[in-house]
Amino acid sequence: METVLVEAIPNVSEGRDPARIERFAEAFAGAPGVALLHVHPDADHHRTVYTAVGEPARLQEALLGLYERVLEQVDLRAHRGVHPRIGAVDVCPLVPLPAYGSDLAVCRQLAAALAEEVAERWRLPVYLYAESARDPGHRDLTAIRRGQFEGLADKMTEPAWRPDVGPARPHPSAGATVIGARGPLIAYNVVLDSDDLQVARAVARAVRASSGGLAGVKAMGVRLASRGRVQVSMNLERPDLTPLHVAVEAVRRAAAERGVAVLETELVGLMPLASALEAAAASLQLPGLPAARVLESAIAAALPSQSCDSDTVDGSMP
Repeated sequence: METVLVEAIPNVSEGRDPARIERFAEAFAGAPGVALLHVHPDADHHRTVYTAVGEPARLQEALLGLYERVLEQVDLRAHRGVHPRIGAVDVCPLVPLPAYGSDLAVCRQLAAALAEEVAERWRLPVYLYAESARDPGHRDLTAIRRGQFEGLADKMTEPAWRPDVGPARPHPSAGATVIGARGPLIAYNVVLDSDDLQVARAVARAVRASSGGLAGVKAMGVRLASRGRVQVSMNLERPDLTPLHVAVEAVRRAAAERGVAVLETELVGLMPLASALEAAAASLQLPGLPAARVLESAIAAALPSQSCDSDTVDGSMP
């Protein structure tokens, strides 16, 4: 019987303390049937994105270990960063890996079980979002986060914003958490050669779907105090509709229209191999670049027992 694997991308509200970040990663270390693929801390966002894969039941246990560690050490009452958040473990997306036997149904089942356990163990309110949403108003992560941790207590008094699982009041230090099944997403940041926050926000408005920009793209402009620069932080929720290279070029054009150049870009977590190949093909003006033309992929196909690890799954910061 083939092993079924699911991807989890928990986003934790700690991006500045290396010791804490490492301790949280230990929740995945040594867990049978689970592998931690990547850790992406960001001091300005004050946030770390962990990317792990595992068999559903074992992945659930590892994630519960992560929640336990984070809730012991992260207090949102003393937390400030440029990224919106409502929880110490702010969001935990669960993504199917069809090549490894999982689908959205498997992820929805895992999300529901994880939500119930988290709420019961720690009296932590849980919103179920995306493909796990029980309330249509809870599908969108941006809407759930609106008002952030500081506004959560008042927000929960509204019938529309009662949590799906757990108490209808925030955890004193950990707020709430958002859990759900969703499809692949690419989290990608573009750093502008400017310290003008209004420029970054204008560029974000120009490219995001909600402002009439690119399909499936969410974007916000933030200031990176550590670098004296601003950033357009994007989530490509439908990379099939708006490929990565198209989104980056749109940011480049919108910034240029405002007299600002792109300084560099940043991938948060991991992304699908197909998206990387598509972006490479566009940059090289090469009509199509199949995985079979990449040396390591060709070796893996011809000699599966000799294949090496590769970043072929999705990673993100919702």
